[in-house]
Amino acid sequence: MGKKRIAILASGSGTNAENIFKYFSDKEDVEVDSLWSNKADAYALVRARNFGVGSFVFDREKFYRTDEILSTLRERKVDLIVLAGFLWLIPGNLVSAFPIINIHPALLPKYGGKGMYGMNVHRAVVANSETESGISIHYVNEKYDEGALIFQAKCEVLPEDTPEQVAEKVHELEYRYFPQVIADVLAKM
Repeated sequence: MGKKRIAILASGSGTNAENIFKYFSDKEDVEVDSLWSNKADAYALVRARNFGVGSFVFDREKFYRTDEILSTLRERKVDLIVLAGFLWLIPGNLVSAFPIINIHPALLPKYGGKGMYGMNVHRAVVANSETESGISIHYVNEKYDEGALIFQAKCEVLPEDTPEQVAEKVHELEYRYFPQVIADVLAKM
């Protein structure tokens, strides 16, 4: 059985992508094939370059109105697409062709949906006086944050916590669990 190949989609700084690069860098059965971004200035592209991971930049037209990305992913023999801070809704041609997983910085179904990402989520958690938050790793379908759950991990939210402090706690969970859950998903493929 050959190596499993991952493609990562990221829109921002790429800390989760880098964590995934590091995790799989010494694994013989998994390769991070490529990083794809909808933003030419995303720092995730620099992180990919630093790890020798190929990268691609695309625009809305290419993503939603052509099969170019689908064709390239197939040519590269990608087995799994991982969203690591990617903010666009995934088009049906990719959803039907590949298993795709996403990490969300809250305990879904709470604080999910369009516009609920990053600090928007953490501010809402604090504003609503939640006592816990966490991460949800789920399969992607054609709606924001509604795919089947794979894994959740929780952290305590204290009454005095700021959104930034909640973000730190959630990031710790992301870095600890996301690569391992990816590995588990790949092992079952």
